[in-house]
Amino acid sequence: MKLQIITPTGIEEHTVEAVFLPGAAGAFEVLKGHAPIISALVAGDVRWREASHEHSRPVGGGMVMVEDDIIKICAE
Repeated sequence: MKLQIITPTGIEEHTVEAVFLPGAAGAFEVLKGHAPIISALVAGDVRWREASHEHSRPVGGGMVMVEDDIIKICAE
């Protein structure tokens, strides 16, 4: 899957196996083949797994769109 994190300071791109998101209705995980979704994000950490390594990045809120194994996050 492809993860794009778009912030006022730039765009990060990663190839990932899983993404954990701080959704407005509760935290959730996105895996390969996830159904299309658009969700609001609250302040918290976006975490993702690449191979056997886990990474995280704090966000102050925003939106996420998942479609065709592409996860696009627009965040503060």
